[in-house]
Amino acid sequence: MRLSDFSKSFYFSRKGFFKIFIPLMLMLFITIALPVVAQDAGGTKTGTINDVTAVTAGKPTLTEIGDQAGHNKIAINIMWTLITGFLVMFMQAGFAMVETGFTQRKNVAHTMAMNFMIYGIGVLGFWICGFAFMFGGGLNVASLGNAAGVTSSEFTVHMFGHDFGLWGKVGYFLNSKVYDVGIFTLFLFQLVFMDTAATIPTGGMAERWKFKSFIVYGFYLSMFVYPLFGNWVWGGGWLSALGTNYGLGHGHVDFAGSSVVHEVGGVAALAGALVIGPRLGKYGKDGSVNTIPAHNIPMAIIGTFILAFGWFGFNPGSTLSGTDLRIGIIATNTMLASASGAFAAALYKKLKTNKWDPGFMANGMLAGLVAITAPCAFVNATSAVIIGAVAGVLVILSYNFIDTKLKIDDPVGASSVHGTCGYWGVLSLGLFADGTYGDGWNGVPGTVKGLFYGDGKQFLAEFIGGTTCFVFVFIAMYIFFKLIAKTSIGLRSTAEDEMAGLDIPEMGVHGYVD
Repeated sequence: MRLSDFSKSFYFSRKGFFKIFIPLMLMLFITIALPVVAQDAGGTKTGTINDVTAVTAGKPTLTEIGDQAGHNKIAINIMWTLITGFLVMFMQAGFAMVETGFTQRKNVAHTMAMNFMIYGIGVLGFWICGFAFMFGGGLNVASLGNAAGVTSSEFTVHMFGHDFGLWGKVGYFLNSKVYDVGIFTLFLFQLVFMDTAATIPTGGMAERWKFKSFIVYGFYLSMFVYPLFGNWVWGGGWLSALGTNYGLGHGHVDFAGSSVVHEVGGVAALAGALVIGPRLGKYGKDGSVNTIPAHNIPMAIIGTFILAFGWFGFNPGSTLSGTDLRIGIIATNTMLASASGAFAAALYKKLKTNKWDPGFMANGMLAGLVAITAPCAFVNATSAVIIGAVAGVLVILSYNFIDTKLKIDDPVGASSVHGTCGYWGVLSLGLFADGTYGDGWNGVPGTVKGLFYGDGKQFLAEFIGGTTCFVFVFIAMYIFFKLIAKTSIGLRSTAEDEMAGLDIPEMGVHGYVD
């Protein structure tokens, strides 16, 4: 079209212009000029006494007002807990990207599939009996409605004059006895925590793990191993009672899961990597260590950011209460530790190798997050930075020791990030807890204080809990993997499949199609 013809078109003709411009100006004038009638743009009048549920509308009694306030508080807590649970669930995408990015491209579909299916397997296993074993011994969640019907149901053993709680006995299949909004909310929140622990070994055993044995593992961890240790710490079991039974501070305290979630997953990864053996070509006959490079560092970095974002659900959400204003301190401590962990790891690698190493920047950040998970509610900002920085260096030292000294091949460093730094997390609580939070924790009067603030017994309780986690989980998982390896299921893929990559032999599709 020529310019002269275009200018004669409807939109550029004088007549067409006024047909559009005048109505638009008229509509704009009417919109501006009309008065605001019966609206509340500032929200200052929205929500009045008329919105309080009452027998007589607009005239609630004091009891009715109190009931409404109590209902709203529980509603806020339930909504908070659910939303933070959704954030933790999204961390599964972060784990998938981190682990897949750090491994070889010929195993992309297989690694992604394990990170995807552990969610479905874990949900079912935790629903069948995992939740019952973990929390079905004396569930009493006041912040979520104080559900009745799950009390005094812990299986205990009486020794040395005290009861040692071992597992719960109520709540299998989320049956009618636990058909309650508070319990269902807790189930969802705790389920995604369990799934975090369960997905960690998929990185430590990546690139040579048979998928069918992985499925059996998923049910075993979600139904038995994770719930049992979780009960001992969070379900009223014997580690939580070290304070009331033996005067060891407030017992083993782990606010959001440095031991319950991360150390469990990291130790399971270590046991699995030990049993399954190193990838082909990882170690030479002369004892040399060969680096098998990551195929996609950007993917791993993006996955790390997703995990860091999800951690704002992981740690603050563990209050189970949106009305607990400590969540501001918890979230800030979480951020600070992640930053110091990443920076300390980067700086340490630069000083040692003259390279900044983005892979260890990512693992340093994750190490800081894992470490702060236990003490996040109990420490100040300076302590959070120290805890994260120590973890950032510790993860490198641990990885090098496991890789070069023990000759255990962990492709993504899962056992170091989650196992070693999870253990450091609970120990750091026993050192740095400053006594500003946790009054009455685990039934012990007073706030939680660590060694540096006057309570050395709290550090001892943390040491006992962290050590128990390592011993119990390592033995339980080592025996399990050994048994699976000897059955017809098998543990490790064939050498031919491993060399070719597990995508086609196991999954039937390539992760990438060139």
